[in-house]
Amino acid sequence: MSRIGNRPVAIPAGVEVTVDANNVVTVKGPKGELQEQVSKLVNVEIRENEVVFTRDADSREYRAQHGLARTLVNNMVVGVTQGYEKKMQLIGVGYKAEKKGNLLVLNLGYSHPVELEDPAGITTEVPSATEVVVKGIDKALVGNYAANIRAWRAPEPYKGKGIKYVDEVIRRKEGKTGK
Repeated sequence: MSRIGNRPVAIPAGVEVTVDANNVVTVKGPKGELQEQVSKLVNVEIRENEVVFTRDADSREYRAQHGLARTLVNNMVVGVTQGYEKKMQLIGVGYKAEKKGNLLVLNLGYSHPVELEDPAGITTEVPSATEVVVKGIDKALVGNYAANIRAWRAPEPYKGKGIKYVDEVIRRKEGKTGK
């Protein structure tokens, strides 16, 4: 039984949720608008100030889609009200970031700077030369863009150099020992 799917999603003030016949859920809020196609295996209804999810059968696939649908809609509601952000740190000698208009320019020890253009709906901020903040209303896009930035220099376990999330813990390894 899906315990997550059974919980309704509360609709806060200032947020409008609509569901059409094809199970496309649209959420409009103060920060923007998001749309998501929910599986046909899940019934989505709006009752009073809540979005309620039900399913017709109790098979594994139905239960999985039930919880997923509830989580996706909850993420959309949180996104249009509060938004999402990922904070990252650049650790290493000469590693730095700067913002040039719509471009995020990273110096990561390569022979050239890495220039990344912000995707639609995503903004990046550089509070200091070694910090990058990725912000947006779509949780999946924010996480994906942050992962793309991190992939340019993933933290290595010996010296800890690279791009890491602020709340990430890097497991350090001991180097070679001499005789």
